[in-house]
Amino acid sequence: MFSFLPIVHSLRKAARVPFPDIEAAAADRWTIAPATKRFIRPAKFLPHHLDRIKAAQFGTVSEVLKGFRGNYETTQEATIGYRLADVDLIDGVLYHRTSSRSLKPRRRRLPIYTRPKISANGAIFESWVGNRWFGNWLADDCLTYSLADEYGTPVTTRPITQGHEPQYARKLDLKPVHVRDVHFDEVILFRDKGQNEGKKRRADQARGRLLASASPFPHHPGVFILRGERGDQRVLVNEADIALQFVSKYGFCVLDPSGSSVDDIIHACAGARVVVGVEGSHLVHGLTVMPASSTLFVIQPADRVVAALKVLTDREGQGYAFVVGEGANSGFRVEWSDIERTMDMVAA
Repeated sequence: MFSFLPIVHSLRKAARVPFPDIEAAAADRWTIAPATKRFIRPAKFLPHHLDRIKAAQFGTVSEVLKGFRGNYETTQEATIGYRLADVDLIDGVLYHRTSSRSLKPRRRRLPIYTRPKISANGAIFESWVGNRWFGNWLADDCLTYSLADEYGTPVTTRPITQGHEPQYARKLDLKPVHVRDVHFDEVILFRDKGQNEGKKRRADQARGRLLASASPFPHHPGVFILRGERGDQRVLVNEADIALQFVSKYGFCVLDPSGSSVDDIIHACAGARVVVGVEGSHLVHGLTVMPASSTLFVIQPADRVVAALKVLTDREGQGYAFVVGEGANSGFRVEWSDIERTMDMVAA
């Protein structure tokens, strides 16, 4: 039996009439964690650094500025579960008769597919952003896993084999079933974007597991997590000099996650009063285990400013500070004097 849903989906997308998200086809839905009111605290920053911002990602410049300035109350949306029947998972896309959801970019471009012979039931915990960025996988998908484990059999299209993922999976006891093309007689999905109190509890539980899995860690001034030139381009040309300044001025340690085990990372970050580095997924290593009283200090390029990590520190009650460099993400620099002045604000 053949299905023409891919070509229908593509034609609707070309006509700017995309399929509705697959949530619309749910036969059953329930609230797992209710919406939460949260006061958004302001970040620590030098006011003139806001004027340096040229472009933002994952939101408009005005939205990013609002999050940095804080001093307002927001509603974090509820976590919702959805149960659907008769869904095909083909090439990373979930297809229902009247809707669809992409979990990752398609690799095959055929306009039709053969209905899978393999049938299953399961609960999907992965997301598009988690498949794209390691930080989202660790900060979001790994938390949604516990919901999938509670309500069904956790399934994923993502092999947990890259970088530090296998080590985190063992420590967090992630044991999903890996699937490719499959027909779901019944599948459970989650809307787990809101940083509500239920998600905070799951993050705290994950932190507890990670801390319990590593050697004792003393409290210390902080850690500078190197980014280098890995991942999406955000090249801080004087990164090495700034890292050494943190060591000599504040007694920080320097961590290169690319050459470190997860145990090394936990040991370095779990007692840090400040975790600092160029914006990116590698900072989630530190954010995931640093104390609630700690501050995340983010160095940003002017043409790719992101407030996504502040959303997580807001959830955890942690501090957030930032500086914006001069130059482009392909090569920018930050003056040590600006970092020092911002650190004075963090310490105040």
